[in-house]
Amino acid sequence: MHFFHGNLNETVYMHQPLGFKDPVHPDYVCLLRKSLYGLKQAPWAWYQRFADYVSKIGFTHSKSDQSLFIYCRGTDIAYILLYVDKIILTASSNTLRKSIMYLLSVEFAMKDLSHLSYFLGITVSRDQNSMFLSQKKYGAEIIERAGMAHCKPCHTPMDTKAKLDATDGASYEDPTHYRKLASRLQYILHLLDQTSLRRATDADWGGCPDTRRSTSGYCVYLGDNLISWSAKRQPTISKSSAEAEYRGVANVVLESCWLRNLLLELHCPIQKATLVYCDNVSAIYLTANPVRHQLTKHIEMDIHFVREKIARG
Repeated sequence: MHFFHGNLNETVYMHQPLGFKDPVHPDYVCLLRKSLYGLKQAPWAWYQRFADYVSKIGFTHSKSDQSLFIYCRGTDIAYILLYVDKIILTASSNTLRKSIMYLLSVEFAMKDLSHLSYFLGITVSRDQNSMFLSQKKYGAEIIERAGMAHCKPCHTPMDTKAKLDATDGASYEDPTHYRKLASRLQYILHLLDQTSLRRATDADWGGCPDTRRSTSGYCVYLGDNLISWSAKRQPTISKSSAEAEYRGVANVVLESCWLRNLLLELHCPIQKATLVYCDNVSAIYLTANPVRHQLTKHIEMDIHFVREKIARG
């Protein structure tokens, strides 16, 4: 019911819904005053309504994530994370949490589900001193959807060095099924540990047989826990393996800058410099010095911000 809270800034008309037609004026249309499900404006209208209200009660937008709202008054700290109609609220004291819950319930119809136990595929369990996040239940659901609940498990079920061609193999009758399974696997996350950031990046060179573009990927660890990763084909063709690796380094540095800013807003600043692991010596040299200018002067200027970050430590 959350989309019904949104206010519309545009003029939107709709046909009279079935069962509610005016028998005297069956050809009349309705002028909407509130958003409805199915409108392209509905998600934004609901978000804007919620954001405006929590701003009035003292929350501010996170600069790193527009779905995160932060309340900080002296020693009182609270965070609200909004995902469509799902909300996580955490506060420094139970009194503050209850106060915020009351203010939210005055404006919006909502239900308090008590302690967080499951959110967007993440199971949350806790003991007296710690919390543990896992996706065992979510992973089991993926296996069930794939029809592999009773299969024999294997540590490496897929060839990690496969060369995929756009014209090879027969097309799936329902290609969306595979895409859904793949996206669900990509979504699986791991536990946060507040220590230091470490990053590892790698790239092939011209690995795509159709476009000859390189594929780069990275993993970002907070302590010993993987918290962010990516693997995608690069938008341009690299002239050397060093260039492909250098572009991969730029991608992971961007992600790390965002994560450091987010952790700073969450009052968990990273004090140490973030380590980047790269297995290409030439790419490492490029991050610190403008060497081999003749071979690298064609690389876009925005990629070279890595040098600035390296110089600043």
